[in-house]
Amino acid sequence: SKLAALFEHPLYNIPVPEMTEKDKLFVVNPMEKFSLHSSRSDEWVSSSKAEALLPTGKTAYDTYPTWLKFHIGINRYELYPRRDPLLPTLLRDLATQRIVSSVQKSGGTQLKLIMTFPNYGQALFKPMKQTRDQETPIDFFYFSDFERHNAEIAAFHLDRILDFRRIPPVSGRLVNITKEIRDITTDKKLAKTFFISPVGNVCFYGECSYYCSTEHALCGKPDQLEGSMAALLPDKTLAKRRSWRSPWRRSYHKSKKAEWELNPNYCTQVRETPPYDRGHRLLDLIDMAILDFLMGNMDRHHYETFEKFGNDTFLLHLDNGRGFGTHSRDEPSILAPLQQCCSIKKSTYLRLQLLATEPYRLSDVLREALAADPLAPVLAEPHLQALDRRLGKVLLAVGHCLAR
Repeated sequence: SKLAALFEHPLYNIPVPEMTEKDKLFVVNPMEKFSLHSSRSDEWVSSSKAEALLPTGKTAYDTYPTWLKFHIGINRYELYPRRDPLLPTLLRDLATQRIVSSVQKSGGTQLKLIMTFPNYGQALFKPMKQTRDQETPIDFFYFSDFERHNAEIAAFHLDRILDFRRIPPVSGRLVNITKEIRDITTDKKLAKTFFISPVGNVCFYGECSYYCSTEHALCGKPDQLEGSMAALLPDKTLAKRRSWRSPWRRSYHKSKKAEWELNPNYCTQVRETPPYDRGHRLLDLIDMAILDFLMGNMDRHHYETFEKFGNDTFLLHLDNGRGFGTHSRDEPSILAPLQQCCSIKKSTYLRLQLLATEPYRLSDVLREALAADPLAPVLAEPHLQALDRRLGKVLLAVGHCLAR
């Protein structure tokens, strides 16, 4: 296994700094028993009279559902640890746990659902809109492209292979539209949009600002629909997040260009602007640009951080559905932060060099990681080949910087 060998490599075993209480998102007494309010909120209720050991001989922590252990494990340095024993269980839960509620997530240009499981865990469901081999048409603007469910799955695994670990776990899942959405939804607006197509397939389209109409309906075969299930982060009432506008955000206009596209010295002013004027925030942003270039994702207008950790923490790489839309061409402008700032973390550079070598080839390790997903094959083969080509271009860009 190339993937197992990669994770055994010394570059993937650099220890995280010593953890203090203020570095953890939640400070939890592992002997404390938690139950959950059933008012459909994420609120934990502590029962401090809990015994240190339960009658079964387990501690209270052992009885927490996997999603809750995932939330408790989040810290200043990582969303989940490299050798996280919870990960296989969490991915399996996302793929197999019974769905007890499906409601539409508000906001956004495309339809997304929030699915709830019997243990109060929740996942964000993005349905399949295109087949694996449909490329984004060359005349499409990046902001009018569909989001892809398989891009969300592949992005999670790619982010982990790059050792960023900043994307919440995602699994593919085959959902029964009738039993797991239509029959159990309490969302009246969503319920009104179900219909049976002329060939007898169950379809629905929901309510949203762009792609929610009969023409853009999601249809099962006859009621089976593929989608991605992403583990939700802790509720914002429990763990506030801050949204930051990316300095390299595109103009989202058909003819206007953003300032960074016109000013070759743009990075100089970014370096003087908080929070990019100190710490590793700019380097984290360059990591994110490299991830986006490898996926071909041009739609990174914002990123988020956990407020508790201030500026000294990792960036959350959320919403990756516009990646992997095209494999036949690359978008060099995504690499602007790297090319204009000529900066990269040493650890990132060394790992990229490693992933360009035969024993750890990026396309091979990602193919292996994706083979375990319930919807495998997740990516069409040309997308995997494109990763190796794009990785070569990232290393070339770093080479030009070193030469300068």
